[in-house]
Amino acid sequence: DAAPAPAHDALSNTTFVVIAAISFSHLLNDMMQSVLLAIYPMLKQGLGFSFAQIGMITLAFQFTASMLQPLIGLYTDHRPKPWLLPMSGCFTLVGLLLLSQASSFGAVLLAASMVGIGSSIFHPESSRVARMAAGARPGLSQSLFQIGGNLGTALGPLLAALIIVPFGQGSAAWFSLAALTGVVVLSQVARWAAVHVAGFRKRMKAHPGNNLSRRQVIVSLAVLGALMFSKFFYMASLQNYYTFYLMEKFALPLQTAQMYLFGFLLAVAAGTVAGGPVGDRIGRKRVIWASILGVAPFALMLPHVGLMWTAVLSVVIGLILSSAFSAILVYAQELVPGKVGAISGLFFGIAFGLAGIGAALLGRLADATDIATVYQVCAFLPLIGLLTVLLPDSSGASSRSHAAGRGPVRGCCGPEPGSGRTRSARGECARSAPGSGSGARR
Repeated sequence: DAAPAPAHDALSNTTFVVIAAISFSHLLNDMMQSVLLAIYPMLKQGLGFSFAQIGMITLAFQFTASMLQPLIGLYTDHRPKPWLLPMSGCFTLVGLLLLSQASSFGAVLLAASMVGIGSSIFHPESSRVARMAAGARPGLSQSLFQIGGNLGTALGPLLAALIIVPFGQGSAAWFSLAALTGVVVLSQVARWAAVHVAGFRKRMKAHPGNNLSRRQVIVSLAVLGALMFSKFFYMASLQNYYTFYLMEKFALPLQTAQMYLFGFLLAVAAGTVAGGPVGDRIGRKRVIWASILGVAPFALMLPHVGLMWTAVLSVVIGLILSSAFSAILVYAQELVPGKVGAISGLFFGIAFGLAGIGAALLGRLADATDIATVYQVCAFLPLIGLLTVLLPDSSGASSRSHAAGRGPVRGCCGPEPGSGRTRSARGECARSAPGSGSGARR
């Protein structure tokens, strides 16, 4: 067999410097987003917003992000535009400056929308770069990319408690420095991506498929969408209203409640680290089973315990539930090879959209009843994880073979996603049964 092209060799190993840069940028991006969520109590008290208005602000942010992400991902699958990465930081910067000076509901909505547009550009493009730099370990790469976002989301409330609460809404402008830093880092990442994008596209097009029918792919994507609904509606209840729950039920002051929120979000970050590499090794379906359905008993217990156990259970829930997203995203990318941007944009868009709709609906529920009722209702959402039984068992097999140290056959286009099969440039294949992960070298 002929040796692989240099572009393929350049992308055959995991490029950790690029993954670290894109993960750091994700940290900055999501930290700036979470500042918006973290100052909700201040906006509610200072500007007199209702829970429904708080939910609408989240919806404005999530809606702009969710609607644009799939479109941007689909467009850049056909016409790669690495320079969009630094542009995303510019939108976020403008949104933060506007937020720091906003004195009306409309101005806050506009600021949230600007931050959402920045996010809609950042996520599909940065996820594509993470996949480009992944080599044979897409789960690990996606987890490292996600950990940056989760750490940023966790840091947002902490920094809000230390900076914005004591110094006021105007101090949100200081976070624009993080946006400028992100623009600089993403400019360098964009240069690397511009050099390697052609080789990456050739490698993706060379994949032979996944042995699933069109109907199986559609059903699998629908199931993954339902699992995303379960995960992100429940996460919306904690990310948006956990501080209110602690303040109302246990009479905690705002700063203390935000520290509890920081603990939950830190647990989310830790759980994210495990999901991807574990999926590379044991299969993504097993990770999805454990992360979505496994959280159900703890979610059902949460509304009925005291403060100490509320803190403990929220950390356990964060650890388990957060391991799902990397596994779901890479599983979906393997279902539709060659459409990394579109799938990433679609699933990030679904995540943002569901979180926004969830925040708005749960806000109205909290206004109509009380905040405790929100958690009693949401406790049943993880049971939707039973739908995981409908997913094919094959996805992730090739990832397991890579994790075991068996990479693609020299001179081949690479592993068939989810099947453990490799194909040479002449169409000759080294085959194994789907799901066996036995695509060893010959």
